[in-house]
Amino acid sequence: MRLIQLVGPDGRRVGLVEDSHIDLLRRFTSVWSLAQAALQDGVSLQEKTEPTGEHLSYDSIYSGRSVWRILPAIDHPEEPARCLVSGTGLSHIRSAANRQAMHAAGEQPTDSLRMYQWGVEGGRPQPGAIGVAPEWFFKGTGGVLRGHNQPLDLPPYAEDGGEEPEIAGLYVIDAAGQPRRVGMAAGNEFSDHVVEKKNYLYLAASKLRTCAIGPELAVDAEFGLVTGEVAIERAGSVLWRKAIRTGEQVMCHSLANLEHHHFKFEAHRRPGDVHVHFFGADAFSFGEGLRLENGDVMQVRWDGFGRPLRNPLRIAPREEKLVAVKGI
Repeated sequence: MRLIQLVGPDGRRVGLVEDSHIDLLRRFTSVWSLAQAALQDGVSLQEKTEPTGEHLSYDSIYSGRSVWRILPAIDHPEEPARCLVSGTGLSHIRSAANRQAMHAAGEQPTDSLRMYQWGVEGGRPQPGAIGVAPEWFFKGTGGVLRGHNQPLDLPPYAEDGGEEPEIAGLYVIDAAGQPRRVGMAAGNEFSDHVVEKKNYLYLAASKLRTCAIGPELAVDAEFGLVTGEVAIERAGSVLWRKAIRTGEQVMCHSLANLEHHHFKFEAHRRPGDVHVHFFGADAFSFGEGLRLENGDVMQVRWDGFGRPLRNPLRIAPREEKLVAVKGI
């Protein structure tokens, strides 16, 4: 089952994706409110999903020709700051190899490569056991989330902006403080690789950027081995594309281990909160020497996750203004 969040003339709606059309649901205007109702009644998300029979053309909405617009696959509609956006790095060998190439000094393995190797050795513990902790990074609160067709921004203080094609886990925290996985979605984690390349200690700053998830939320997605493709379009033509893979079979950490090391922090288990957590990338164009330009379109497609996620790059004017702090 795949869900989609929309906003149109009458406000927000949630829909069930049915190939070429979207069947709007009764009662609920967000995935968050649908999940809260399911938790309160002790039933599955599927059991709370009641289609109205009111259909919308998915083709026109997806292409941007409709008055309806696609929202991020999940958000916190009442308090965006109660959605935490984060991720795990160095979970794929290509990611670790790219990071090694950025920061290598001679033949010695970098801290990044060593951390990936820790994952290989201890990131897949037996059921019920705790494995080694992965790299973890913070991207921001819900204000950084963008939906399909919305631009991802390169602000004046950034030195670059590049796609990172990933899958994100989407979660809500129930009334007892238990994390609940709502589903997964295609994602473009998007970060500043030029700043990161200067020094790996700049990694945290390079991640504080907009990012995108969607267009669809896969409620019962398979995450064993997922194949897909990432592409960059410039002026209507494909400039670069690459096959990509993700999932537990090609990652150095199990899903359970990644989730434990995110939700072990008490602050990440606050009832009612939403979490969007990226699981790492297999490839990205910066690693092959490509620098994106204003208007380039980044496309991420994962088999089994619905239609591709497409986002143009929007570069702000390059004049950075000083932010001066004032007293009260």
